[in-house]
Order: sequence, then structure tokens, then C-alpha cells
Amino acid sequence: MLNPYFIIGAMIAVGGAYGYGHHVGWGDRDAEMQVEIAKKNDEAREKERELAQQLNEQSTKLSEANNVITQKQSSLDSAIRAGRLRLPSTSCVQATPNAPTPTGDSSKERSEPNRPVYETTDSERATLQAIAEIVAQGDKNTAQLNACIDSYNKVMEVMNANR
Repeated sequence: MLNPYFIIGAMIAVGGAYGYGHHVGWGDRDAEMQVEIAKKNDEAREKERELAQQLNEQSTKLSEANNVITQKQSSLDSAIRAGRLRLPSTSCVQATPNAPTPTGDSSKERSEPNRPVYETTDSERATLQAIAEIVAQGDKNTAQLNACIDSYNKVMEVMNANR
């Protein structure tokens, strides 16, 4: 007959072997998971570097576009201040058929070729500057929106390419 101590000893030995194998198995799994996590972290860092580079390129393009817009606005402002830019007249005033002929010396205007025939008023200059500011801000907003869309598309390309 089997000794009860032998049975208990065999059960302890089997349980110990199972516990040791179970413990070593978890350790191996943890080591494999750490290697996999390190690999995924390296891939994520590479994606981050690539995306940061692309975003920096977009930021540079946006800055260049804003510089061009600012230069354009400066030249437009100087043209407005110099009186070279004016609002178009809304319509031609029609004289009545029996209107008197205007009197005045038009030869004075012709004798000064550098003097503009039409002078812009302060309110017209203010209006032109306001319009120029609105156009410049619209151009800046459009450039910023386009840069945002381009950045989004590039990020989506990178994210979808690595799936």
C-alpha cells in the first residue's frame, strides 16, 4: 500500500513544479512584452519625428505665405497713402441736355502732369485701407486654413501608411 506521506510528497512536488513553470512562463511573457513595447515605442518615436518634420515644413510655408501677404499689404498701403489707388466711381453722372457748360481753367490741370486729376479724400483712403486690411486678413486666414488642411492630410497619410 502507498504511504500517505508519499502521496502528499508527490502532490507537493507536482504543485511545486507547476508553480515554478507557471512563474517562469509569466517571466518569459513579461520579457516578450517588454521587447514588443520597446519596438512599438521606437515606431511611435519615428512617427513623431516624421510628423514633427512635416508640421515644421508646413509652418515654414505658412510663414512664407504670411510674409508675402504682408509685403503685398504694405505695397497696397503705400499706394493708398500716395493716392495712386482709388475707389471706382459708382456711376457716371448724366448731365441734362440744357445744363450749363462748366467754367474753370482746365489748362491748369493739364499743365501739371504729375498731379493726379482725381485726389482721394481722407474718408476714401480710410475706406481703401479698411478694404485692404480685410483682404489681407482673408488671405492670411485662407493661407492658415490651407496649411491646416495640408497638415491634416499629411498626418493622415503617415498614420494610415503604418497600419
